[in-house]
Amino acid sequence: MQRYESLPPQFYLQDLAAITGRVCELRVNPCQADADRAARSWFNQISVYDDRKKSKFLNYGKFDLFAALSFPDADSAHLETCIMFFFWAFSTDDLSDEGDLQSKPDAVQAGHDISVSVYTNPDGPRPKYPYAAMLYDLLTRFRGTSTIGAYNRFIKAFEAWSSSQVLQSRNRSQDRMPSVEEFILMRRATIGGALVEAMIEYSLDLDLPDVVFENPIIKAMSDATTDLMTWPNDLCSFNKEQADGDYQNLVFCVMHERDVGLQEAINILTEMLNQRVDDYINLKSQLPSFGADVDAELERYLHALENFTQGTVMWYYLSPRYFRGVDVSNRNYLVVPLFEKGAF
Repeated sequence: MQRYESLPPQFYLQDLAAITGRVCELRVNPCQADADRAARSWFNQISVYDDRKKSKFLNYGKFDLFAALSFPDADSAHLETCIMFFFWAFSTDDLSDEGDLQSKPDAVQAGHDISVSVYTNPDGPRPKYPYAAMLYDLLTRFRGTSTIGAYNRFIKAFEAWSSSQVLQSRNRSQDRMPSVEEFILMRRATIGGALVEAMIEYSLDLDLPDVVFENPIIKAMSDATTDLMTWPNDLCSFNKEQADGDYQNLVFCVMHERDVGLQEAINILTEMLNQRVDDYINLKSQLPSFGADVDAELERYLHALENFTQGTVMWYYLSPRYFRGVDVSNRNYLVVPLFEKGAF
């Protein structure tokens, strides 16, 4: 990707939270501190990082804030599980995004295979492989209160997410730039949108039948909210990823496919985001009825999904993971200096 080695010294972002905020509400869970203490105690027993890297992972991640913004109505015990979910998901994602396995698809596949054994053999011993051990603990808690449908949806989502990590690693190893359409489809899996949806069901102990998630309008709304989380992620994480030499980002895909510069690609993607909000509003107006009881649960689910979406976009700004040293208090026209290569 030699053509992307020379980029302008800075770029500009519109207020992405204001765009998604047209339809998604921002709220905060009051149980953040208690849930975080319990989740950190658990994570400290997992041998994923040495002390220095663990401190950086936790302090830069602000995963307790992420969970509080994204699961505002979960009780303390469920919020604790949600923070554990973020610890597991982000440490696993970092393994293939920026760790030793970044461009080693076979090694990523091997880790996936170990994790699969956690749910194909649920009565087996807790794995020693730390990423699989975290998943083992997470699923144990998930099964404690979730419906069978939500649990099965989590497992199906994990399989898609983990397989997408292998594909993304393969693209990196081959220095391959996907088309915009192909990348959008892949990113819906790599960001773990379906995992999030299952966690939302778990967080509120919702009881929704499978027929709801099989409905084409609900499926289309799911794709839309996933895009509303994913596209701002690519815009906000672009700086970090270009500094890491990672070109698996939708901004780079737009630059490549449309043969445009960085700022124009960012503007194009921002306008795509605006249109995606309109798509979601239009789809929501077409919601079918599944009967009074199911409709009430579905309303709670969709409101929680919108909360999660807005909490996620806001977390992108508040976490030093993406905007280290950048004042994000005024997001209307944010000037973002380009990080030097290897800054992370």
